[in-house]
Amino acid sequence: MGSIFSLVNIFWLSIIILNFQVDGSVIGLNYGLLGDNLPPPVQVISLVKSRNVSRIRLFSPDHNVLSSLQNSGVEVIVGTFDNDIQSLANDTNFAKNWVQTNIIPFSQTVTFRCVSVGNEVISNDLVSFVFPAIKNLNAALQYFNLSQIPVSTAIGIYLLASPSPPSNADFSSDVKQTMQEITGFLAGNGFPLLVTAYPYFSYVYDPSGIPISFMLLNSTDVVVRDGNLVYTNMFDAMVDAMYWALEKVEAGSVEVVICESGWPSKGNGDFTTIELAQTYNQNLVKHVLNSGTPKKPEKNVETYVFAIFNEDLKPPGVEQNFGLFYPNMNEVYHIDFN
Repeated sequence: MGSIFSLVNIFWLSIIILNFQVDGSVIGLNYGLLGDNLPPPVQVISLVKSRNVSRIRLFSPDHNVLSSLQNSGVEVIVGTFDNDIQSLANDTNFAKNWVQTNIIPFSQTVTFRCVSVGNEVISNDLVSFVFPAIKNLNAALQYFNLSQIPVSTAIGIYLLASPSPPSNADFSSDVKQTMQEITGFLAGNGFPLLVTAYPYFSYVYDPSGIPISFMLLNSTDVVVRDGNLVYTNMFDAMVDAMYWALEKVEAGSVEVVICESGWPSKGNGDFTTIELAQTYNQNLVKHVLNSGTPKKPEKNVETYVFAIFNEDLKPPGVEQNFGLFYPNMNEVYHIDFN
């Protein structure tokens, strides 16, 4: 009887551990490099692992960071430089060389979650090159037998028109055709769409319009009703608005990955205190680890908190103060990633 009881306990414990590992994998951190005083990448990866975070996002294929990721077990989204996008779109050999230079040397020892073509470039003069670049990079990865690595791009939530209530959301008319092409390709290949979503900026734009508790994910009150769906926080409303927009371009199967979300701790008066930043980011981590959204309650939202460090080479103000850590690796404030 005792041995059977022990076996049952071990079985259920293994299930609990497995579930924890699956849930934990949805949290990542953005690793920005725009600082002249940042610690060596090997120390940063050790710091990330010590906080039980298993994913990071890089904005460019920095080889020092990629080398430090080898055999670490930490997955990475790696971006392209914006000034490479046109060449990636127009030259298949350039795309092959990009993969050969930035992916292949690390492909045996680093898990690439995704390659991202640029960062929020759909709304600027590079827009016409993004989709061809995605296709050429995907073909290059296939050429080198690396078809398991998805290719995508990162867009801002601001590309949505009429996002409230979420079911009204659609891509704005000036980008809708481009997004239909891109998301159709993503859907056909089972690739995710990377999205940046910041309730902070919505709050600063209209602080009197919506309760701050709705922005900080610490309200239980229903603020937005959308048919049978109810929303107690802006983050869920933003994610579901993107899912509704995807359905309207016949790409409802595409997974939304929130590649950036955060709250600055300084730089804009009372809107940016350490207390507010800690509250938002801690509630965000807890929320995505434990639940989905009203539209997709069964699916945890893979989310990357912005960012690991305060970066002093960014424009002064809030841009320099999104970090969870100072460059000396001391905490700006504590976040529990468990």
